[in-house]
Parts: sequence; C-alpha cells; structure tokens
Amino acid sequence: MEQKTRILLAEDDENLGLLLKEYLVAKGYDTDLFEDGEAAYHGFMKSKYSLCIFDVMMPKKDGFSLAKDIRMVNADIPIIFLTAKNLKEDVLEGFKIGADDYMTKPFSMEELIFRIEAILRRISQENQESAQTVFKLGNLSFDSRKQTLTNQLSEEVTKLTTKESDLLRLLCVNANKVLERNFALKTIWVDDNYFNARSMDVYITKLRKHLKQEPSVEIINVHGKGYKLIV
Repeated sequence: MEQKTRILLAEDDENLGLLLKEYLVAKGYDTDLFEDGEAAYHGFMKSKYSLCIFDVMMPKKDGFSLAKDIRMVNADIPIIFLTAKNLKEDVLEGFKIGADDYMTKPFSMEELIFRIEAILRRISQENQESAQTVFKLGNLSFDSRKQTLTNQLSEEVTKLTTKESDLLRLLCVNANKVLERNFALKTIWVDDNYFNARSMDVYITKLRKHLKQEPSVEIINVHGKGYKLIV
C-alpha cells in the first residue's frame, strides 16, 4: 500500500488551521496541525514529514524562526509560508531562509494544493534524475557536473556558466516535453519575478547559440507556457 504524503501544518488561527487540515486530509494528505511554533518544532522532531506549511506570525516561535530551526535538522524539506503580510522584505526573508513558496492570506485552497503538488513533483523528479549527469544531444555531450558541452566530432569543449548548466539540465531532463517557465524560474532563480524572467530569456538565447553546432537539437518557445528542448 502506497504511503500517504505527510504534511506538518503550523497555524495559530484555530478556525483556519482546522479548515486547512480538513481540506488537506480530504485531498489525500496525512496532515498534523500545530497551533504554535514550538509545538510544531517538537512535532517535527518526533515524526517524518514530506512538506511543511508555516504561518509566519505565531506565538512562542514565529514561522521564520521555526523554519531556521528545522533547516538545521533537515536542509532539504520543502517549506511553504502562509502570511497576512505582503511586504517585499518579508517575502525576501522567507526565500532567504529557504522557502519553496510563499502565499499571502487570503488565498485559494485549490491554489495551495496546486503549489504543494508542483513542489512534490519537482522533488520526485529531482530524486529520480539526480543520478544522471551526462546527456547526449545528437553529436553533443552535456556533462552537468563538469558544466561542459562537448562536440564529439570536433572534440571542441564549451564551458558553461552555472546558470546555463542548470537551465540546460532542466531542459534535458524534460527533453521533448514542455519545461514550464515558472517552474524553471523557481527552481533556478527561486523567484519568478519580471527581472529573473528576463534573465532566463538571456540564458535561453545563450544556450541556443551553444547548441547551433548540432542541427538536430533546438530549443523552441511554447507560447504562454515555457520552452521545449527538441532532441
């Protein structure tokens, strides 16, 4: 029997907390609710969770402090912050701590589920693909660990930047499928704001230039969605 995904939910608003827990359970997630940061921390230390959802403003230990403490124990567990605040400084603080996502109240519970699913899907994909570091692109060989693109005919080696390598790896993992723009931005740049989106466009252009030496490989735009690496 497949084990349910376990979620730790820390929310001091009793009504919202119970409503969220009920909704998450109805969607198939095994969810534990804690009403303050200290209780949530002790709960985290006693059980194994797949994902955490923290309200920022909580008694005894706020969401940011809770996240910092949990990151000391588990650096990889995904964290989503829920908050009534919408200040840029708070958003930046959340991402600086290592948040995977950030939702401002009031929010759509359906959207929260979509975001949870996107994070879990990304982690599952990363776990499945983490062992693969070398990708064959026609006559080109891309080594994501060494950050090199090698033409196997001419033996010419192109050294890629970290961002170029990270982006090309995402494209390779999703070869011949659409790489969603927002997913790529949040995976590599953390935030999908306008400036990061423009930066990604620049790196896509650079990658196209690198791949020109292999006519059978190209990166195409998928209008309104993202990019697709055709191999």
